[in-house]
This record gives sequence, C-alpha cells and structure tokens, in this order.
Amino acid sequence: MNTATAQPSAQPLIADWRDFYALTKPGVMKLVVFTGGAGLLAAPMIPHPVIAFTAILCIAMAHGAAAALNQWFESDIDALMQRTADRPIPAGRMDREAALHFGVGLGAFSVLLMGVATNWLAAATLAAAILFYVCIYTIWLKRRTPQNIVIGGAAGAFPPLIGWAAATGEITLLPVLLFALIFLWTPPHFWALSLFVNADYARAGVPMMTVVAGPKSTRRQMLLYTLPMAAVAIAPWPLGLTGPIYGFTATLLSAIFLALTIAVLRNPSTKPAKMVPEKRLFLFSIVYLFALFGALVIDAWLPLGALA
Repeated sequence: MNTATAQPSAQPLIADWRDFYALTKPGVMKLVVFTGGAGLLAAPMIPHPVIAFTAILCIAMAHGAAAALNQWFESDIDALMQRTADRPIPAGRMDREAALHFGVGLGAFSVLLMGVATNWLAAATLAAAILFYVCIYTIWLKRRTPQNIVIGGAAGAFPPLIGWAAATGEITLLPVLLFALIFLWTPPHFWALSLFVNADYARAGVPMMTVVAGPKSTRRQMLLYTLPMAAVAIAPWPLGLTGPIYGFTATLLSAIFLALTIAVLRNPSTKPAKMVPEKRLFLFSIVYLFALFGALVIDAWLPLGALA
C-alpha cells in the first residue's frame, strides 16, 4: 500500500469563506430576497427600517441554509452534472458534514431571529419554506418524480408570504396570489433551462420532465402553466388589491411571457444550440419576476396606485 498517496485523503478538507458563500447559491438568492422584500414593502404597514432589514436578512439566511442542505444531500448528483460539478462539495473543497452543519445552524438561527425580531407567524412560514425545500423537494421528490419541480416549486414561492407576514403579522389574499404566481411561474422557468441542459439531468439520473416525457411534451406543459400564471399575475388588479401601475405592467409582461412560451412550443429542435426560444424565455422569466414585484412595490408607494 502506498501510504504517501493515501495520507492526503484522510486529512479534513478546509473550505474558505468563498465556499460557504457558494453553498448559499447567491445568484438565486437575489430573486428570493427581492420577492420577499417586495412582499414586505407592499404590505399596508411597514415595520421599523431595522426590523424590516432584519426580516429580509432572515429570508436571505434561510435561503442560504436550504441551498446548503440541498447541496449536502445532492453532492453525488452535482458531481455528475457539468453545470454543478464545480460546487464546493463535488469539487473536493468541502466535506458534506461541514455543509450539513452550516445549513442546519444557519437555518435554525434565521427562524429564531425572525421570530424574535418580527413575529412567530413569519418565523413559522420561514421554517416551512426551509423544510419544504429540503425535505419535500430535495429529499423526497427530486429523484422520484418528473413532477419534482412542479410541487417543489412551492418552496420558492414562500418569500412574499414571509415578507408580508413579517410586516403585518397575518397572511391575506394578495400575498397568497403572489405565492400562486411564483408557484405557477416555476415550471415554465425551470423547464426552459432544463431543455437545454437535458443531457446533464439524464446523465445524473434525475427524472426531470424533459428526460421522462421529452421536449415536445414539456413544451406543451410549459404553455399549460403559463396561461394560469398570467391570469394570477393580473388578478390582483381587477380584484382591487393593486393599482394601475402593477396592473398594466403585469398585463404587458404576461403577454410577452406567453408569446415567448408559444415560440418555445413551436420550436421542434432537441439540440441545445438551436434552442434560442428556450434561452430567451429562461432569461425573460427572471426579468419578468423582478419587474413584476418591482411594479408591485412602486404601485403600493406612489399615489397613482390609489387610482385603481
């Protein structure tokens, strides 16, 4: 036995701060924090700026905790996919135990701080979001069913509920509609991505819709989710929950989203290089959510919003 080569593998991995930061999936965190902050700022009562900042910080920490636990559990899959192979655990910069401890500690602290700083309804909703993403989506659904992203998408829909609850101590119709909007937005958004990284999921054995049902069926289902998504996006305006700034923005952007989804449906290609409509839809879907929630806050704060 060559002890010279065996010894290094026995040494614990020492990750630096950049690896722990990468565990939190900061790219995705921006959207989570933005929608959570928008839910808080659109509420009829806004807490003290320090409390509001703390609530948004808790949402960010909770997302980071869930992302870390996701990578702890999925490190074997991540190692097989080109898109995720350079994450800290599969790249060999961090061991799984460190990621587990980091995720559990950060998650517990975020929930406790939210409860103390705001209210326990917001803290309970925050805890539900973490548990749903880790236990329901990551551990239970993702490797078992092509409906993984459909049901699991609820985890990413929690931030507006949490922000609203942190500000008001209750959950009313508008944040529920915002939850439904993100829930319905997730399948077309994520399937647009998975269509042109389908080979990665197939190699890792993940039963994404694109792998199990194929591109043609996935494209049809993307349209089936886009239609109710557009309806839910516009609904707060005729219901009198928002004003014309949000209403016109939601109507215009949803029409563009629908047009891009139809373009995806009409694209027969199964080759990533020719999936231009899919790439356009994926990129626009991110802009769509940012713009929609931005319009929601502007509508709530500007006098024009009262003209509905």
